[in-house]
Amino acid sequence: MALVVLLRGVNVGGHRTFRPAKLAEQLKHLDAVNIGAAGTFVIRRPVTRAQLRAELARRLPFNTEIMICQGREILRIVAQNPFADQPVRPDIVRFVSVLSKRPRSAPSTPIIFPPSGQWLLKILERDNRFVFGVYRRHMKVISYLGTLDRIFGIPVTTRNWNTITAIARVLGNEGT
Repeated sequence: MALVVLLRGVNVGGHRTFRPAKLAEQLKHLDAVNIGAAGTFVIRRPVTRAQLRAELARRLPFNTEIMICQGREILRIVAQNPFADQPVRPDIVRFVSVLSKRPRSAPSTPIIFPPSGQWLLKILERDNRFVFGVYRRHMKVISYLGTLDRIFGIPVTTRNWNTITAIARVLGNEGT
């Protein structure tokens, strides 16, 4: 089964910039598929996590946290559709944060930011290394997302649900 790579904090605000399409081209021997500009890749050829992590670290022009998931984990969460009971609205963004590993302990959910007044970010639930939530389009959300590392006690990277479903489409086309 394929591996999914999510790089943390790249191509954001002019920091740690690189060209994901160029990296995917350098990884063509692994049948790498680039998804968007945030450092998300599907690796369709067999490779160990350690080998993949070492190759990515060698090719990236900076140090960053490299999260690697099994493709079947992504397919599972998409099939479960954690947002089925959430209304789709243009001012609300559905997201998935991927934890670098299983946390030793995790807060109970839901968690709402800010704790009083109109919510800007809601953590709905956690499933193993995946945290599902929604946020309103507002500048303060960036700081709330930044607190997830502290809340879970480990590095976290976040992707829009649309990116996760795009990954699932690539995984679903594997071998075709």
